Amino acid sequence: MDLTLTAILLGIVEGVTEFLPVSSTGHLILASELFGYDAKTWEVFNIVIQLGAILAVVVLYWRTIWAVVTGLFSRDPTSLRFVLNILVAFIPAAVLGVLLKSQIDALLESPYPVGFALVLGGVAILVIEKYAKPGPPTGIGQIPVRTAFGIGVIQCLAMIPGVSRSGATIMGALAMGVERRAAAEFSFFLAIPTMIGATVLQMWDHRTELASGSLTVGWGLIGIGFVVAFVVALAVIRAFVTYISRHGFSPFAWYRIVIGTAAVVWLTLR
Repeated sequence: MDLTLTAILLGIVEGVTEFLPVSSTGHLILASELFGYDAKTWEVFNIVIQLGAILAVVVLYWRTIWAVVTGLFSRDPTSLRFVLNILVAFIPAAVLGVLLKSQIDALLESPYPVGFALVLGGVAILVIEKYAKPGPPTGIGQIPVRTAFGIGVIQCLAMIPGVSRSGATIMGALAMGVERRAAAEFSFFLAIPTMIGATVLQMWDHRTELASGSLTVGWGLIGIGFVVAFVVALAVIRAFVTYISRHGFSPFAWYRIVIGTAAVVWLTLR
């Protein structure tokens, strides 16, 4: 397949799936099998274009971010708690991401765990949707710090390909009593330091190739994927928040179960 077309397709996959509870990493791994390209060659590309999706959060929620930043200077309690909650939730993944990087990279090399993780994650979403009792509408600055830390611990499950970072954090928040919209927005903001950290770590590991320009998938293709992921994520985030506020997460659970089952069958029989 043409490299530019592959970059565009992967950018679309990233933009659509990064903030949905369906696992962007899992979809990118399955896409490598479906499109027949070398996932290792596109490893840096797949990580860096996630920043395009993260930029979409910054653009869409710039008023919130600006209010928090200005609130920090005036020592506004809500702004201080907002930042504290995000930092506390970020710490577990930051620590484990560094300590277990080689094990995580090994998991990314096989598509089989993705299918099983998609199915199990779908079942977990259905269970949480049925039995969780979300609290009243609230803001990120009102979430208890211990709840934020618990969400951060649950986020670590997303180091297993196919689990979904957004799915783990959103459903973990729901299970701990956070209402749907706040759970989704907390996941969006937590993605900012988490994905920046993952990108920096990946780029550091590949600093020699990046500096010399010896990567097969160079900055031009990365730029294409970045822009496509950004534009697609802009549309997806708005639609996602509106949808889950009215309908919940069950459709995403059934999607995961169907796609995960199909992936396992396909990978086994091919």
